[in-house]
Amino acid sequence: MADSRFVAFDFGAESGRAMLATLSGGRLTLEDKHRFANPNGKLNGHLHWNLLSQWEGIKTGLRKATAGGVQVDGIGVDTWGVDFGLVGKGGEILGNPYMYRDSRTDGVMERTFQRVSKRDIFEATGLQFMQFNSLFQLVAMQESGSSALKAAETLLFMPDLFNFLFTGVRKCEYSITSTSQMYDPRRKNWAFDLLNQLQLPTHILPEIVPAGTVLGPIRKEVADECGVSGIPVIAPATHDTGSAVAAVPAEGDDWCYISSGTWSLMGLELPAPIINDKVAEYNYTNEGGVGGTTRFLKNIMGLWPLQECRRHWTRNGEELSYAEIANMAFASKQFGSLLNLEHRPILSPGDMPIKIENYCMQTRQTPPAGKGEMARCILESLAVTYRKTIEALEDIRGKKIRTIHIVGGGSQNELLNQMTADACGRPVITGPVEATAIGNVLVQAMAVGKVKSLAEIRQIIRASFPVKRYEPKDTAKWDSAYARFRELDV
Repeated sequence: MADSRFVAFDFGAESGRAMLATLSGGRLTLEDKHRFANPNGKLNGHLHWNLLSQWEGIKTGLRKATAGGVQVDGIGVDTWGVDFGLVGKGGEILGNPYMYRDSRTDGVMERTFQRVSKRDIFEATGLQFMQFNSLFQLVAMQESGSSALKAAETLLFMPDLFNFLFTGVRKCEYSITSTSQMYDPRRKNWAFDLLNQLQLPTHILPEIVPAGTVLGPIRKEVADECGVSGIPVIAPATHDTGSAVAAVPAEGDDWCYISSGTWSLMGLELPAPIINDKVAEYNYTNEGGVGGTTRFLKNIMGLWPLQECRRHWTRNGEELSYAEIANMAFASKQFGSLLNLEHRPILSPGDMPIKIENYCMQTRQTPPAGKGEMARCILESLAVTYRKTIEALEDIRGKKIRTIHIVGGGSQNELLNQMTADACGRPVITGPVEATAIGNVLVQAMAVGKVKSLAEIRQIIRASFPVKRYEPKDTAKWDSAYARFRELDV
């Protein structure tokens, strides 16, 4: 079979990149063609994404990936979840999309529960409650009398918005839609009953299509601008974690995954959603995956606190690489203070070291002394949070998890990987690092018939990319730290 080439546009909270993938003889290779910032900033006191900058980054990436006449069989976009843009009459984009950390959703979740009970919302959607879920963003716009919402013809999540710019097609892909708390995983459609109860506009919600849908060719004006011809635009699993989970090189069904980055998404791949009182109590979530699977998981504040600390230190004149920070953490004392990563102030940007110090004093712990202890505090807190999460996953499913697979950029943090194995008492297998881009392109390949199944996708990944294994050790010390962590009540 002739070689196949695909381009993945992969967005994280901090940056985006264009990756050119070649599938040849059952093996996949990746080339990093373009990286660009993914900026956000304040307009009129609210955080927004810079849509024009994002779109220019995508187009530049396409030019670089196809330079010299390289022919590609498809392109696909994946992004973070929950954020969306609004499209008005004639295809007009109605402003820069809001950024999920914007404060306009503060208190909205609690006010929504006064209109429809928390239990009824969970029963309808099976989704973890987080104040920035698309549902609460939409309610916030409704409460403020948003003129953009009133003028909107179509709501499109971020990757669907980019696909619209590429093709003119207004459709929402399953995996990204499932992060919104506006999707009913039982009926496999929008949660219309819930949305009608909240008097939200349902006429703006387009058709939902599965991961691996060919949407159509690039519009002529975009193709001409980028110097390409009618390349198929394919919706992979457009939620970045959906693509990353497709790229977990696992076999059997006794494993869990962590897609590690700004957020840590930890969970199971299941054939169907689990929606019951126990899941609601744990506040776990059912999101969509490749081949109609369910990503049953917990959204965990991942490396965000560490990223925010680094930004704080940079602003104060000390620029440190993540490798330098990891070395400082390694050299610092074990098991100082620990954090509840669901503590509300940690969600928002700015002054993270100060927030952590305040939390420690509030919980009668000694604040970290210096940058190394601060970083170690964050990493150890993340590792014991993983243990708490995996125990709940086992309780809900009633089956032992024997192996943890960590994929994504965070899998390069060897200290955190070993901490995770030690804290959880299970082997950790890391890699591939570029799981999201890999899953993106291989789902594209499945969409055009170059790959037959999700099982074949994982077979290709095992043949193409190395992994590293971490065995648990020093587990008794972690048992003591975990017991102390469970006592934190804030």
